[in-house]
Formats: sequence, C-alpha cells, structure tokens
Amino acid sequence: MEHGKIAEEVFNISRLYLSINDKAILRDITISIPKNSVFGIMGPSGSGKSTLLKVLNRLIEIYDSKIEIAGQVLYFGKDIFQMDPTKLRKEVSMVFQQPNPFPHLSIYDNIAYPLKSHGIKEKREVRKIVEDSLRKVGLWNEVKDRLNSPASQLSGGQQQRLTIARALALKPKVLLMDEPTSMVDIVNSQAIEKLIIGLKNEITIVIVSHNPQQVARVADYVAFLYNGELIEWGLVKEIFTSPKNELTEKYVIGRIS
Repeated sequence: MEHGKIAEEVFNISRLYLSINDKAILRDITISIPKNSVFGIMGPSGSGKSTLLKVLNRLIEIYDSKIEIAGQVLYFGKDIFQMDPTKLRKEVSMVFQQPNPFPHLSIYDNIAYPLKSHGIKEKREVRKIVEDSLRKVGLWNEVKDRLNSPASQLSGGQQQRLTIARALALKPKVLLMDEPTSMVDIVNSQAIEKLIIGLKNEITIVIVSHNPQQVARVADYVAFLYNGELIEWGLVKEIFTSPKNELTEKYVIGRIS
C-alpha cells in the first residue's frame, strides 16, 4: 500500500514466505513496523496472524515441525536470522493468549527470578523493579500484601497482567502480544488495553487480535491478513474508514469473521 515515510522502523518485513510441513502459512508479506507504536495484526482464524508474530522473535523455530522461510526480516536494520535468538528474544518479548505465570513461584518471584537469571541480583534493585513492573500493569495495589503467595492464586486476568509485568521487567524494546485479552474478563481486558495504549511511549507493541474493534481502540497501524496473505496495511484510521480492499471492509464491519 502507499504509506509514505514512517517513523524509525523496528521491523522491516520484505516478501516473507513461510511454510510448516510443506503447507504455506504466510505468502509474500511486506510491512514495516514503526518504533514506539502499537501495530495490530488482524484477520480471521487461520490467517497466519500468530505465525507472523512468532517469526518476529524466531519463536517459530522451536516447534517440532519442518519450517521453511524465505524473504527478509530486519530488526533495527539487522537480519533476525543472523542474530543470536536468545538475545533477540530478550529484546523482543512475548505475551501469549493463555496466561503463563510460573504457578509454583510466588507473585514476587515470578518477576524476580527472571531478573536474577539475567544477572540483576542486588536485592534493593530487584525489589524496585518488581514494584515498578507491578505498578505499570495496575497490579501493585491488588497484590502488595500477598507478594509471597503463589501466582496460581491470582485470577486469570491478574495472571495475565503478571506475565506482562514479568516481560516488562527485563525492559524489552518490543512486546509481542498474541490475543492477550481473549482469556480474561472484561475488567482485566480493559486494564490491558489501557496498559497497551500507555506503553507505546516506551516500547513498540505488536498485538494480534481477532477483534477488529479492539485493534481500532488500541493500535496506530494495522495489517489485515487473510488466508496467509497480506490484504493491506497502514494507519488504523485509514484502514477502518477507507479500506482499499473489499475484503478488508467486510472484515472490519463484521461480515467476515
């Protein structure tokens, strides 16, 4: 699409093809993801949204499948397939659809343990980062009196916000979010949406959502995928008010789901 000059690019994806076990999942995907923005990826189930997200931090490679990738994905100008994947995943963190805290660790240790494993061990610094991260996701006042309780005692929505706090504690440059509100109640969903909007001044967020209304609420840019193909992408306000493709129009008004 014609999108003009955008802000500094975090990701530049060019002619990306991907197949799993010889089945094409993504076909000729070309998009740019600007720094300090919320970039939405929307489309019906099976359109390749989550697969595209998992390419961005090379998580797709850990699955026990035959993966074939062609094309180019640059992260701040560097080819991600030439980078150390561990380093890439530290900078490009991910939050999944299903909340995944460490259930047998305390609320506090869910954040403190990853910090220590990355060499941050001074107790005062760890405590500050834990508190700051919990405050950032609006969880501090809800859990400050039970930080030593197991994370499994939290509600599903609180667990999801805890996993977001855990990801943010390591100060990633990008946060990938795969349907982050689909498994939580409306109150926690609204809290997470508010958090996403507030975070874009600090980091870049790429969110996959099956809900076009959610994308319209939180995102600055959006890509619409259909059957593994990029139909169009651009500014949210343009895609939602004057889409160039009839498929996009049908999707945003709910005639395709």
